[in-house]
Order: sequence, then C-alpha cells, then structure tokens
Amino acid sequence: MEGIAEVLSKSEIRRSSDMIFVITGTHHQGFERLVRGMDELAPHLKEKVIIQKGHTKYTPKNSEYFDFCTLEEMYGYIRKARVVVTHGGIGSITDALGEGKPVVVVPRLRRFGEHVDDHQLDITRELEKEGMITAVYDIKDLKGAIKKAKKPLKIKGGRVVEIIKDFLRRVEENEK
Repeated sequence: MEGIAEVLSKSEIRRSSDMIFVITGTHHQGFERLVRGMDELAPHLKEKVIIQKGHTKYTPKNSEYFDFCTLEEMYGYIRKARVVVTHGGIGSITDALGEGKPVVVVPRLRRFGEHVDDHQLDITRELEKEGMITAVYDIKDLKGAIKKAKKPLKIKGGRVVEIIKDFLRRVEENEK
C-alpha cells in the first residue's frame, strides 16, 4: 500500500514533539481538498504535520503521511498532537475531543465529490454552535483555524455524547 512505510512506530509516536495530526477517515472517496491544503500549509507551520490520507490520491510533499493505521496507532497520534484537523465524521471528532485536543473540522462536501451527501456539514455546524470545535468551510481559512484552536478544549462530563445524540435524534425525526 502506498505510504504504509511512512507510518511511525509506536516509540517514534511517543518521542514526537508538537505536531498537527490530520484525519481523513476511511470513506472510499478521497479528501484531496484537506490533504493538499494541509500539505501546502505545512512549510509555513512551526510543527510537524502528519496526515492519515486514506483513499486520497494526492501524495503529500511537505508532510509525513500514511493511508491507514490501527485504532491504537490512531489514538497514539491524537494523544501526541497539539491540534487535530479532521473530516466531519463523528467518530474522528469524538476521539479527538475525548483526548481533550483542540479540534479543527473540515467537513467533506458533496459538491467536491468528497462524500455522497452533506451530513458532515450538519454535524460540523452543530458542534461549532456548541463551541466544541473550530470549523473550516473554506480551505483558505485553515491556517487561521489552527491558530484559533490553540487552547485545549475542556469537556464537561458527557456533553459531547449528549450533543451528538440530540443531533442524531433530530436528523432521524426530520427523515420521517
């Protein structure tokens, strides 16, 4: 698999300094807008950028990258990251929030061929409204969002789960 040799060993993850970890998830459609955007931004950042690029065809030139990793390895990257930049999938967002990391969300959008619909946009807007994440709707705003997301997020109890369950309940009701 392309990029699999780029996966850092667990000991390298533990030794790494401040870095930005980018998650594209496992969806079969690539996420070139995010991967290319972060890779082009990487030389202008003080931290190392590590990208989980999934099915994205673009190969980063300025960032470390890999296609996929185990869940255990994913948590290792998240724990070491200063900021997590992720697609708008609930699993990736809650994993990062659960580790108390500042989270920047770039939702996959249908109009760019990144997903079959815009449900990630709805999730992103809801969590942004609750002040839980920093949202990026235009990739040109990525650098500013990363700067804005500097302070670690403080989560009170199970609030993340409550908000997501409430959101999913409303989506389900609207589909009836």
